[in-house]
Amino acid sequence: MEELAEALQQAGYGTANIDYPSRSAGIVELADRVVPEGIRRCRNQGARRIHFVTHSMGGILLRFYLGKHGLPELGRVVMLAPPNRGSEVADALRDNALYQWVNGPAGQELGKGGVPARLGPVDYPVGIITGNRAAPWDLWFSKLIPGEDDGKVGVESARLEGMRDFLVVPYSHTFIMNREEVIDQVLHFLEAGRFLRPAGRPAASRRPGA
Repeated sequence: MEELAEALQQAGYGTANIDYPSRSAGIVELADRVVPEGIRRCRNQGARRIHFVTHSMGGILLRFYLGKHGLPELGRVVMLAPPNRGSEVADALRDNALYQWVNGPAGQELGKGGVPARLGPVDYPVGIITGNRAAPWDLWFSKLIPGEDDGKVGVESARLEGMRDFLVVPYSHTFIMNREEVIDQVLHFLEAGRFLRPAGRPAASRRPGA
């Protein structure tokens, strides 16, 4: 998420880029550990309004935390490739030792009947961007997912009841956050509460002189 964080900084936002050890803890523990750390860093920068940009499971951690605690300073949320309705891949490979090792306890909780399915709708402004192209190394996973997908998450699984906007882009799961179109759309949603239609770059480029 470093390139995206840099673009946000160039646009005038303070950032707190938080990683999390999904291999060593479940969703509940991670949510109660990781999200408060991000909030703490933002408050230490003097933030009066806190936006969130998440990738993949990060969106589930945020939904769990906000559903339990709320946040007075909450602004807007952009989720990139979130498995909001659960993951067919997690269900199919639940008993696979390699999958368990790579994805850890949190990954085991992402099935269609897992934690995401129990979180309910959102009542805060959320925009979701998800891809419909699988990277070569994800083509096998893609075969497990009905309909369009990004190699890890199905387009329909990314949808969320209560979301403000939804955008499908021709990119894969792992590096969707590095695509310039996606970065520009994130910036636009944080500013305007919606994505650009049709998809494209805003009139004022995020890069000086571009």
